[in-house]
Amino acid sequence: MLIESKTIEKTLHSNIFAIEGTNGNDEGFKQLLTLMSEKNFKFFRSSKKTKFSGSEGLIDSEDVIILKINSQWDERGGTNTDLIKSLIVEIAEHPDGFRGEVVIADNGQAQYGSTGHGGSLDYQNNNAQDLNQSMNSIVKLFDKRLRVSSYLWDSITEKIVGEYFDGNEEDGYVVSTRVNPLTNVLVSYPKFRTIYGSKISFKYGVWDPEKNEYNSNRLKIINIPVLKCHFIFGVTGALKHYMGVPSDKISAKLGYRIHSTVGRGGMGTLMANTRVPVLNILDAIYVNAKPGTGPKTTYSNAINAKIIAASSDPVALDYWASKNILCELAKKHYNIDTSSINPDNYLKGSFGSWLKLAANELNENGIPVTHNESNIQINYKKINDLKQN
Repeated sequence: MLIESKTIEKTLHSNIFAIEGTNGNDEGFKQLLTLMSEKNFKFFRSSKKTKFSGSEGLIDSEDVIILKINSQWDERGGTNTDLIKSLIVEIAEHPDGFRGEVVIADNGQAQYGSTGHGGSLDYQNNNAQDLNQSMNSIVKLFDKRLRVSSYLWDSITEKIVGEYFDGNEEDGYVVSTRVNPLTNVLVSYPKFRTIYGSKISFKYGVWDPEKNEYNSNRLKIINIPVLKCHFIFGVTGALKHYMGVPSDKISAKLGYRIHSTVGRGGMGTLMANTRVPVLNILDAIYVNAKPGTGPKTTYSNAINAKIIAASSDPVALDYWASKNILCELAKKHYNIDTSSINPDNYLKGSFGSWLKLAANELNENGIPVTHNESNIQINYKKINDLKQN
């Protein structure tokens, strides 16, 4: 693949940071943070100005961080567990000392997937160098030094509950009272208590029982999808990955199945009306680049692209990755038509079509994103290049 850095002179643009040559269990993620910091995009929020921290950084020392992963598929279809481990290692290095909490979470919808009944955090065949390394085994690596836990929202995906401010203390799903007339989305999101006692609403934040209110700023979402083709919607990336936030089972029972709204831009509606990630980290270490297949990705049909990329703009990240990674690999390995995964193809039903609709939804809700290539700046390096600097 020919991936290059690209500088944008416009003041308003979206930044993408990409590292090539990583396996997830190396210095790849730290080098990604280095690349981000070179553009003054700091990972840590702190009054201490260090290589990775500053007053405008993303993660505070007492934040509750949800690592939104893909749990519905094993082998190469799920988020790389080495990448998750590397991310938590870096979070632990907060310059002010990390006193918050990390929650590895997803809703595998209690249906479909590798097991036929939704997600798992205990797969035997995982996306990692050590194939036995599951998400819950990552949790156990840190349980003596950090507050790290996991929550498979499949277990609460059929239970409708109220918010903490309504006096409801149960774990479950909060469901909107109205349907978006444009995308037909009935928004829903998890509300739950972690093993450490933190009460979390995915939409409103961390519940403060003493003040009887939510602390919205204390909850941070880091969205970590696997880049791959999808047999219905073309591409799974940062936006499609948000299908692991709502309850498809509840919306289906109420007549508004969430999965059917993707093609109408529904993931933009969902993201805008729940919580936007502070960072999207795209796992393109192993990808499924064969159009018309996926999201299932076995060891045998995965291509080792060795790339991780990050952006605060999920649309720009999906646009760039589908065009420069998936399309290029599809042409090289399969010599196959890539129109279904080409973000510049706006024909109805294509990935490019619904990506644009989702972008419109986000922009109309005051969340600046772009699918315009001329507004996307690429900051790219190979891992060996960074080691030499």
